[in-house]
Amino acid sequence: MASLIALGMALLYGLLYASLPQLDGELTMPGATLSAPTRLERDALGSAIITANNRSDAAFALGFAHGQDRFFQMDLLRRNAAGELAELFGDGALALDKSHRFHQFRQRARLAVSQLPSIQAHILNAYSAGVNAALSQQTINSFEYWLSSNTLAPWQPEDSLLVIYSMYLDLQSATLEREQVLEYIKRSLGDDMVAFISQNDRYQAALDGSELTIDTMAVPALPVALTPYAQSASLHIGDADVVGSNNWAVTGSLTASGHAMLSDDMHLGLAVPVIWYRAQLNYRDAQQQGVQVTGVSLPGAPAIVVGTNNQVAWGFTNAYIDTADWVALAPTDKTQTLTEVIYSKDQPHELAIEMSRYGPVTQVDGVKYALAWVGHQSYAVDMDLIELETASDVDSALALSAETGIPVQNMLVTDSQGNAAWRLTGAISSRDNPNITSQQPQQFQAHAWLSPATDIPVVKNPQQHRLWSANSRVLSTQDHLRFGDGGYAIGSRSSQIKDNLMAHQQFDETEFLTMQLDNRAIFMRRWHSLLTASLATDINQYHQDLDWLRNWGECACSDSVGYSLVTAFRNQLLDDTFAPLEHHLANQDLSLRRVKSGLETAFWQLLSRDNSQWLPQIPTERTAFILASYQQAKAKLLKQHSPSGQLQDLAWGRVNALTISHPFSRQIPGLAPVLDMPSVAGFGGRFEPAVQAPRFGASQRFIVQPGREQDGILTLPGGQSGHPLSAYYRAGFDDYANHQATPLLPTAPRHTLHLKPEVNP
Repeated sequence: MASLIALGMALLYGLLYASLPQLDGELTMPGATLSAPTRLERDALGSAIITANNRSDAAFALGFAHGQDRFFQMDLLRRNAAGELAELFGDGALALDKSHRFHQFRQRARLAVSQLPSIQAHILNAYSAGVNAALSQQTINSFEYWLSSNTLAPWQPEDSLLVIYSMYLDLQSATLEREQVLEYIKRSLGDDMVAFISQNDRYQAALDGSELTIDTMAVPALPVALTPYAQSASLHIGDADVVGSNNWAVTGSLTASGHAMLSDDMHLGLAVPVIWYRAQLNYRDAQQQGVQVTGVSLPGAPAIVVGTNNQVAWGFTNAYIDTADWVALAPTDKTQTLTEVIYSKDQPHELAIEMSRYGPVTQVDGVKYALAWVGHQSYAVDMDLIELETASDVDSALALSAETGIPVQNMLVTDSQGNAAWRLTGAISSRDNPNITSQQPQQFQAHAWLSPATDIPVVKNPQQHRLWSANSRVLSTQDHLRFGDGGYAIGSRSSQIKDNLMAHQQFDETEFLTMQLDNRAIFMRRWHSLLTASLATDINQYHQDLDWLRNWGECACSDSVGYSLVTAFRNQLLDDTFAPLEHHLANQDLSLRRVKSGLETAFWQLLSRDNSQWLPQIPTERTAFILASYQQAKAKLLKQHSPSGQLQDLAWGRVNALTISHPFSRQIPGLAPVLDMPSVAGFGGRFEPAVQAPRFGASQRFIVQPGREQDGILTLPGGQSGHPLSAYYRAGFDDYANHQATPLLPTAPRHTLHLKPEVNP
């Protein structure tokens, strides 16, 4: 038996080894897509270094590299957006497919491809041909297809647009759900309740210094039908989505070189392989001028998403303005039903999608709502991001990216001449009456939804020489009325970043990296104070807890037990306080999870007001309520992280350990040692610039002064290759785990692959 197992393992290893891509030598590319010999090199990290005659050939080679190293990831991204995952995984993916098929992105992608400018279409076709050329070179498919018993489907140009649509789902679906929740609360509990749980944040860091007011509003009464706190079992709200992404910039006035400097760390869900792919493109533009662009690409698309061309650098954070309207339909509104077929490994399924003149229709509590969303508009996706590669300064970068079809972002752009600018970039509708609940048909601006906005604010070279964003509001209060709130993050990170920038008069790359790693727990201070004061009412019982809290370090540090206790306490106390609302929403399969950040202001108002429906008013009873939440939170922590029941086991590094895993290892745990990245002690939290959760964090750390790329930084939480036997599977991860700076520029090539066009007789 042992010999049979050994033989099986040897065969498995042999198959894996045989599926490694070819990295050296010469390959002739079939077809007429590649116009001239092109070189694809890899350095010590596996960075793809491409030297091509033109942008189309560079796209072909990038597609080839993506196809060699990341095709399964690309396949998941396109299927995720199209609602076609069940073809790979069976009926277990059916619910997700149904929710995504609602948007009909496959049809929208086909239409968008047909409407691309000819130059963009040519680049997209070349990229797709490169991906498929890489697949044709494989003698054995990658291991994911053996394990799932599936075959590879060729890459189509429309699939690259589906990859962008997948980012729409990742970055904006919370906005869609948030407005559904608030609309149901409005209908069932009234406008006052909506206003109460969606109040403005006390942490505000708009670029112009403007602040939205926090009103002293009356606490709304809970209807008798909602069980009061004293009799209601807590219902776990669920953690709000971890929201990250920071970027900031300074003009050349604040650097020794006089070049402006950019920092960008986009926070996203982390898995194996990581979402981004290091690449440097070297080619000639239409005027035969040399272009070199270095940064990260998204496998599945031919653009450098965040990067630098030695003159201009650019980076993004999700903007969270209001990008959608739910339109409440009247019984007389006409609709029609379309039938989609979802093919599954198990059996095909039919899905009925109700359509209206406003968009696809869903139903909540017997009321029909139609969705109007920028993701459904003709301007939602394109290849305009490629245009940034040829920008010569900030002004030209702003002009070239004016109509870029991506989910709307806070774009920061800097140049070698010392200029820096911020602007909303991406798909934004001309609609100017945003609302956090539904629109009535008579309010709906149908014509405005069909065209992208042109009244986009820009801030260039501000008087303070500093720019920043971190998913909270950076717009002026006036622009806020125009563009709306799509679910902004609490402004603690923005405020902390702003304060860090204002604390210094000159910066370099090392100082920017220190700011990216800032895990000081400023936001958690008052939660810490509340917990400490509550525990101090019974020092005998809580003396150990108080010791850990006194020594918490005021940071989301790996060794901080106190930070773990405060974080768990906050989550549990919010759950317990707002349990009546959560029970109410659960009846409609809704949750406060999507509006949880708005509960922060509401909670502290409840704590300072007299309203016995929400919290006990007698001081001893209120303290007992708070202590009960703490005890429950601590019990959960100990059960999960300390079998022996010791507080010392609750260090934040253990409770919040970073575990970047492969999708297959979650289904087959025995594969984890082979497929997953090593576990790393948790560093950072939800409300600090150093954002980190077990499967969420900085998807890249990028810092550069355009024109001084030799000093730039680009650190990723994993390797280039998705193949577990590749030398590039984990390359670069140690720098990320140890908070070290990985150089931006590629090092000397270690592998060279020459791609040659087919010569026809």
